[in-house]
Amino acid sequence: MYLVSTPKGNILINSGLETNVPMIKASIEKLGFKFEDTKVLLISHAHWDHDAGSSTIKKTTGATYMVMDADVPVVESGGKTDFQYGNNPAYLYPPAKVDRVLHDGDEVRLGGTVLVAHLTPGHTKGCTTWTMTVSEGGKTYNVVIIGSPNVNPGYKLVNNAAYPQIAGDYERMWRVLKSLPCDIFLGAHGGYFDLTEKYPRWKAGDRNAFIDPAGYKAYVADREHAFQTELARQSAAK
Repeated sequence: MYLVSTPKGNILINSGLETNVPMIKASIEKLGFKFEDTKVLLISHAHWDHDAGSSTIKKTTGATYMVMDADVPVVESGGKTDFQYGNNPAYLYPPAKVDRVLHDGDEVRLGGTVLVAHLTPGHTKGCTTWTMTVSEGGKTYNVVIIGSPNVNPGYKLVNNAAYPQIAGDYERMWRVLKSLPCDIFLGAHGGYFDLTEKYPRWKAGDRNAFIDPAGYKAYVADREHAFQTELARQSAAK
C-alpha cells in the first residue's frame, strides 16, 4: 500500500485484505497522519489482496473510490466476475461501489498532487500502473508504481474463453511499461522492486535507495521474458 500525502488530504493506493484494514489505519497514524483524512482510494488491480478492504475503508473514511474501467465489474461484484478466480469463494470479498470510473491516461488530482492512471492489462483486465512526479532537494523524479506484470499459476494465455484478448493485453502492457520514464521504481508488491533490500538502506540514511531506473528496466525485461516463455509453452501444447 502507498499513502500519498497532500495539503488537502491523502490518497491511499490499495486496501489489502479486510483483515488488514486495522493495520493500515495503525500504520497511517504511526506516520503522523489521520486515517480519516484519506480522501481518495485507488487500487493497482482488482485482486482480493489489493482491494478486499475497500468497502470498509470507504465506510470508515468516506474516501472517493476510483478504479480503472475494466476492473470496475470485478470490484463491484466482490470478485465474482474475475476471469480466473470468480468461482473460488476463497478469493471473494465485500463488494464496493466505485465512485469514479477511470480510463487510460486519466489524472487523479488532490492538493497539488497528480497521479496518472496507465492501463497495463493482462494480470487483470483493468490492471493499473500509477505514475507521478516528486521533488526533493531541488530535483524532480519520475515515480512508477507497477500494477502487476505477472502471469499467475493457472492463467490461460491461449484460447481463454473468459478473457480472449489476454495475450494481446499483456503485449500492450510491455509496450506501456517500457515507454514510462522511471527514476523511483515501486510496485504493488515489495518483491517487484527489492523492498527488503532497499528499505534498510534508506533507513540507514541512503536517500537514493529507491532511485533505480536500471532495476526497473531489468525487472520489466525479466517479466516480459517469463511471459513469452509461458506463452510459447502454452501455444506449443494446444
